[in-house]
Amino acid sequence: MEELARDLDPSHGDVRAKRSAFWTMLVLSSVIVACGVLTDSTATVIGAMIIAPLSTPIMGIALGSVRHRRTGAVGVVVLACLLVVAVGMVFSAVLPGDYDLLSNGQIAGRTSPGLLDLVAAVATGLAGAVAQARRDVAAVLPGVAIAISLVPPLVVAGVCLGDGAGWLALGALVLFLSNLFALVFGGMVVFAALGYGAEAAGTAGRPVRRTYLAMALLFTVVFVPLAANTALTLLLDTWTGRAKDAAGQWLAGVQGAYVTNVDTASRTMYIHVRVPGNPPPVERLLDRLDGQVPDGVPIVVETTNGRRIDAGRVGGAGSG
Repeated sequence: MEELARDLDPSHGDVRAKRSAFWTMLVLSSVIVACGVLTDSTATVIGAMIIAPLSTPIMGIALGSVRHRRTGAVGVVVLACLLVVAVGMVFSAVLPGDYDLLSNGQIAGRTSPGLLDLVAAVATGLAGAVAQARRDVAAVLPGVAIAISLVPPLVVAGVCLGDGAGWLALGALVLFLSNLFALVFGGMVVFAALGYGAEAAGTAGRPVRRTYLAMALLFTVVFVPLAANTALTLLLDTWTGRAKDAAGQWLAGVQGAYVTNVDTASRTMYIHVRVPGNPPPVERLLDRLDGQVPDGVPIVVETTNGRRIDAGRVGGAGSG
């Protein structure tokens, strides 16, 4: 038990050496992640995940909660998060003014989390706690570091904030919070099951209740937006599928014409088509979309030869 406490508790053992190593590696991993994100390099981001030390104090929170002891890990995690976000904001200064954040896979993949991300994070958190507590499976820790992804969403949040994209930054922060919750929850479950909380069994009371209340609050903060985003994603998939079918029917009378893709951005639905010559009147498309997608959604038709047609809004008058 003392060996695990020495590894995870930032106030245990050689505190000065721990602090210098932690902050040095955190800054370096944040810089590497920022470079990987801005260059859209998956390999660079993965490399930074392996050396990022943020999971250690987070697991320290779990161990301290089980043992009902103050470790200072919470303060370390908060300061570390602020530092990583600040690094992301600094690096956002190199982005051009018209840069499309969602065109970057490293950013787009971390700004719209769903419930499956939470499920995967909880499983990873349990695996990480087992690897911390049992030396015979410690070799899986690099894989856990890659799967849990702590520093990248914080850097992405900083980049988005620096670029003025508050909603995207919020999505990245929700992803980080889900991973944080998963690590703390997994750590508490595993450490308690392995008997690390036995010495504190007789100390039930306010500290224990506060711990569980904090966990319940964090779970609620994480679960609600993830559930809402998952529901919205399912709705968008349904609407885009219906729109693709309706657009296919709209082009059915034109030889060689077909729908290449349907996507949404900024509350607008884009229908990409390949058509030899001019497409049919867009009013017919709006008629077919009526009842298939919500009223008021702006429709834009883009052809493969570069033509862009603002069709109007579903349920309203088309512009032709």
